[in-house]
Amino acid sequence: MLADHGYISARALSTVVFLALKLGRPLLLEGEAGVGKTEIAKVIATALGRRLIRLQCYEGLDAAQAVADWNFAAQMIAIRTAEASGTTDRDALRAELFTQDYLIERPLLAAMRPQPGGAPVLLIDELDRTDEPFEAFLLEALSDFQVTIPELGTIRAAEAPIVIVTSNRTREVHDALKRRCLYHWVDYPDAARELAILKARAPEASQSLSTEIVAFVQRLRGEDLFKKPGVAETIDWAKCLLALDAITLTPEVISDTLGAILKYQDDIQKIQGSEARKLLDEIRKEPLLK
Repeated sequence: MLADHGYISARALSTVVFLALKLGRPLLLEGEAGVGKTEIAKVIATALGRRLIRLQCYEGLDAAQAVADWNFAAQMIAIRTAEASGTTDRDALRAELFTQDYLIERPLLAAMRPQPGGAPVLLIDELDRTDEPFEAFLLEALSDFQVTIPELGTIRAAEAPIVIVTSNRTREVHDALKRRCLYHWVDYPDAARELAILKARAPEASQSLSTEIVAFVQRLRGEDLFKKPGVAETIDWAKCLLALDAITLTPEVISDTLGAILKYQDDIQKIQGSEARKLLDEIRKEPLLK
């Protein structure tokens, strides 16, 4: 199913995805940036015909921003209108103000609602960017598939969403959350699988160019770099080379396009020039892929 939608997965990853779907368990994917953690949630949603709901995590994210918030502007207008019309029943007004009409749904609440086509795919992306209190808040959503809004009470999903949680491991995710999930470390692919990924995502590239790109990136990951290139960078680089009508790798074209695969100036300076030529010579003398 994943391969049919352009995601070339290792057997272990395919197995844990199958188990997460079969058992209805959240799936926690950890790994370096750019190895395809976020993409797998998108592919699952497309393949199953489900809505993808994405909660992008960041420092300071809280329950109101993740679950729901009240439309204070609309509530104030309702209050002024009630005052102008002489309505004085405060209890009735309060009951009217805290209803679904004034509720702004955020991703977690939306994921608990029935969706056309079945339960949605909830992507909680880069959880490691949040803080521990938010992780603790997530435990209810991930174990019981429900969220609590003080003014409305507990809202439980009629059908559990498909939950994919990703982390770049800039900090450790708490054990209590890990226990509620199936876990998989998404590593860099080997050369053969990366070539298959490149063929699926950049089919316009020739076999020879794709092979050189993958071999060069594989060698690059063995260097002492601040940030090793992920699969996303491999695909981006291939598309850049195609845009330049490159037929083969040369030291000049590598130096001109290193910004597609390396994102730190120190790394670019280290690889430019003689080092790029050296790596290129190595892949031609001892190719990783025949």
